[in-house]
Amino acid sequence: MGLMPLNDSMFLIPESREQPMHVGSLQLFTPPEGAGPEYLTELYEEALRAQDVAPAFRRRPHRSLTTLGQWTWVDDEHIDLEHHVRHSALPPPGRIRELLALVSRLHGSLLDRHRPLWEAHLIEGLADGRFAVYTKMHHALMDGVSALKLLERSLSTSPDDTVPMPFQARPQRPRKPGKGVGALPAQAAQAAWDLATLTPKALRVAERAVRDQTAALPMQAPRSILNVPITGSRRFAAEAWSLDRVRAVGTAAGATINDVLLAMSASALRAYLIDMDALPDAPLIAMTPVSLKDDDDEDSSNSVGVILCNLATHLADPAERLLAIRSSMLAGKAGLQGLSQLQITALSAAVMAPLVLDLVPGVSKVAPPAYNLVISNVPGPSEPLYWNGARLEGMYPLSIPLNGQALNITVTSYAGQVQFGLIGCRRTVPHLQRMLVGLENGLAELEKAFL
Repeated sequence: MGLMPLNDSMFLIPESREQPMHVGSLQLFTPPEGAGPEYLTELYEEALRAQDVAPAFRRRPHRSLTTLGQWTWVDDEHIDLEHHVRHSALPPPGRIRELLALVSRLHGSLLDRHRPLWEAHLIEGLADGRFAVYTKMHHALMDGVSALKLLERSLSTSPDDTVPMPFQARPQRPRKPGKGVGALPAQAAQAAWDLATLTPKALRVAERAVRDQTAALPMQAPRSILNVPITGSRRFAAEAWSLDRVRAVGTAAGATINDVLLAMSASALRAYLIDMDALPDAPLIAMTPVSLKDDDDEDSSNSVGVILCNLATHLADPAERLLAIRSSMLAGKAGLQGLSQLQITALSAAVMAPLVLDLVPGVSKVAPPAYNLVISNVPGPSEPLYWNGARLEGMYPLSIPLNGQALNITVTSYAGQVQFGLIGCRRTVPHLQRMLVGLENGLAELEKAFL
């Protein structure tokens, strides 16, 4: 299949037992009316009988002397669905607490590189009668935006529809013209020009950021208890809020929904660090990924850029904090205007380059962090979805804590809610669930300040 693109293989290179590089999702479903006690068992058995596994779910990484040590994708001709699709049950009393504990353990284990890099776990035993599906896919296989689009395409807007399993092949939509071999010379020439003109553009971006003092720059982040070596064990916390509440604050403050989500996160982080007697004097800096995919691009590979955001955690006033976050994000977006996808990718790689130092033992203890944590916002479907009659009640994202970046916050929207997934190193980010209270308090403070 040829060499693996660099923006995919870069997620295989730094992987270790302490730093698994997969993304995940926890979905909660209400079974259809009349579903019996064997409902989930029947779904599991149906999954094992599935045929025509989609190409992305057959790929496994490979490298050898013939590839000169470089990573490639190869097809697994003998895919074992019983390995990839698993059926689990929660211990009594079957609370959300037990579900999150199970998902925390599952998210901390490495995917087997000798097989396609994905797993799906069907989980029963919730006391309220719902069931859960936890899925994880290696970031080399697809990014969070692609995974969410795949989930959306795998479900239906009608409870009466029958849909195939998410990993089954589907008809591909025609690609836009200009993607074929005949377009390669023009694409190569454009890429060469983009890279040649990148340096002066990058210098102008940096000069404007220093002059305006609003955009966050690499290596400005203070050292914090979040920026330490991590272990491989994970703790996951999740909760949902009304999208209308978030939108109302944004409208009143002249801010975007994403700005408000960042402000909620900043408030929760500030309260958490104060409780730990560990709030830095300087504001925390968040790396916020930006998808570069076309809306109709169904390619599952990675295509993201990044903006650094000043979270203004040094400010006690929630209104001032939101306005500072808004200004920082506006400056970051202005820095990307006029740049091609390739130029944004190159600049983003430069922003993330200091993380390579964390691969050297001990460096993360002394080197300043490139940023303090990652906060992602991935818009999701706006209307309720169904899986063969079962209603999707919520989907909570799980991303990747990194060595020196012990906490990750990811948000997605679904059917009138914003759904937070917080994933951190179990040892270095204790009592992670307390941040959920901080998120609610942060939103309530903003409502009091602006509404």
